[in-house]
Amino acid sequence: MYSNIYEMLIKQKQKFHGTVSWRLKSHAKVLQKHLNADEDVLYAFSGQKNFSSLNIFNTYAVILTNKRIMIAQKRLFFGYFFLSITPEMFNDITIKCGIFWARVNIDTIKEEVTLSNISKAAVTEIETTITDYMMMEKRKYGLANKEQD
Repeated sequence: MYSNIYEMLIKQKQKFHGTVSWRLKSHAKVLQKHLNADEDVLYAFSGQKNFSSLNIFNTYAVILTNKRIMIAQKRLFFGYFFLSITPEMFNDITIKCGIFWARVNIDTIKEEVTLSNISKAAVTEIETTITDYMMMEKRKYGLANKEQD
């Protein structure tokens, strides 16, 4: 299954070739490790998890599944970083475009995740896909909570 995640990441990078990202196969393996059996990958992209466009060595792979957003990086020698954002934790997404690249800020209840060095052409698709899915899922949570009351 990680090959499917890797293929989606490569397809996104080829479609929007201005995005700066490295070692996508390694990052895809980390995402696969944390992917549950009942989850389907809906969308994938990559970028640098930092505020600066000058730092190009913090590549993270991001996937949107039917349950959550997953963000992962395989470290160079050992270990990895992994972050999961469920729909009830999601607040907002902000796009900031610069001269060469764009930045995506995913705001959650606990923290703000910044992904930079993303192709300016890609951010519209990323924002639309994530926002549409999260708003649909939040409505489901709202309906489930009303039924319990």
